[in-house]
Amino acid sequence: MMGIIVLIATILLPPLGVALKHGLDRDFWINLILTLILYVPGLVHGIYVNYLRGGSRAIA
Repeated sequence: MMGIIVLIATILLPPLGVALKHGLDRDFWINLILTLILYVPGLVHGIYVNYLRGGSRAIA
């Protein structure tokens, strides 16, 4: 269930999705900047960080 929530958050507001899965670390700040510049780069980065890059650091 949490995976669905993170996916929806990543699509609607990419920094929120990254923060839910990784916390307020470097990936969140990079994603926030990309999303503020333009939505699509933030979305692509959010999907990459949350689902395609290995070594998930999920917040329990």
